[in-house]
Amino acid sequence: MQKLRDKVALVTGGNSGIGLAAAKAFAAEGAQVVITGRRRTVVDQAVQEIGFGALGIDGDVADPAHHAHVAEEVTRRFGPLDIYMANAGVNQITHSADVSEAEYDMQFGINARGVFFGVQKMVPILRDGGAIILVGSLASEKVLAGHAVYAGSKAAIGAFARSWAIELKDRGIRVNVLSPGPVDTAILEKLGVPPEERASFTAAMAAGIALGRLGGPDELARAALFLASDASSFVTGINLRVDGGMALL
Repeated sequence: MQKLRDKVALVTGGNSGIGLAAAKAFAAEGAQVVITGRRRTVVDQAVQEIGFGALGIDGDVADPAHHAHVAEEVTRRFGPLDIYMANAGVNQITHSADVSEAEYDMQFGINARGVFFGVQKMVPILRDGGAIILVGSLASEKVLAGHAVYAGSKAAIGAFARSWAIELKDRGIRVNVLSPGPVDTAILEKLGVPPEERASFTAAMAAGIALGRLGGPDELARAALFLASDASSFVTGINLRVDGGMALL
């Protein structure tokens, strides 16, 4: 039997990487999937990849009005929401001494503000007993060079999750954090790694991971599916590290 049959699932940043992999996994398990992303053309392409009647909505997650619009569309088309995965995020690696105000505001705007107001706008349409998954990062616990601002924005997510797990307990809504370690996605290119240096960059990163390799998007998607489904029905307020043991080294 499909694990998410007749459920409605919304994934922000579902047009690429971990978000797209999770959206595909949710749809394959019977969920009506809605994804959001910044660029319309990329969102449309992702919808085609997901299939199963997925819906794509473009917009800026840092804007609370965008989340209000998404909530209205989901309700109008599908009724109550069952699963909300706040996945959209951005990382710009810069030493603290060189971080500009614009760079700081961008990362906190998307990674923290976007998550906070996304959840605020979705909770009213979320069905009792639903699941909220916030995508954090290993960087919030392990010091990584040039990640101070990113780590701070992701650490905020952990604090949000703990508060919301208590605030929403009377409705049976579970709130958990999924914290990836390095994952082999297109984000490596976004971080400015040239194609000719990707192999050496990946090898250097893998050397700091207990399992000796980067994670795959599908591996994170399976962890997200666990947190979204009844398999985790007695799990709330946790930070699930899916990092290949990197936090141990």
